[in-house]
Amino acid sequence: MMSTNSRTDEPGAALHGKLLYIEDEAVNVALVRAIVEQRHPGVQLIHAGTGAEGVRLVCSEKPDFVLLDMHLPDMSGLEVVRQLNVEIANRGLRVTILTGDSLSMDIIKAMSLGAYEYWVKPLDLKVFEGGLRRALTGRRPDPARRLPART
Repeated sequence: MMSTNSRTDEPGAALHGKLLYIEDEAVNVALVRAIVEQRHPGVQLIHAGTGAEGVRLVCSEKPDFVLLDMHLPDMSGLEVVRQLNVEIANRGLRVTILTGDSLSMDIIKAMSLGAYEYWVKPLDLKVFEGGLRRALTGRRPDPARRLPART
């Protein structure tokens, strides 16, 4: 876990930390990489293309935040959350689910296992910015935004 002096809660302040994006679609990875590189140079982006690789990288790289696609080639996002449950519980790892699905039982189960938030694809820049800031500064999400309805 990062020391408190390497993060800041000020809304306009630069963010620092390590983001692991578990996603198999190259276009989505390129979009997130471009946002992070252009807007948040203090954030290190690590990528995993499968759930198993993501779980391994969580254990070896100790990211501050995980952005997790629910549909991976080797396992579901729900299974990844299950495997990360100890990291979520013991060190407060923040895992946000990113999905093209509307609210489903898998999303509800993942949230009950400790997932931090869920965001609906296509990724909205404002949602990404706010969520990244909350995850890297330790702020809790607004309870009304934890399970947003898909419009």
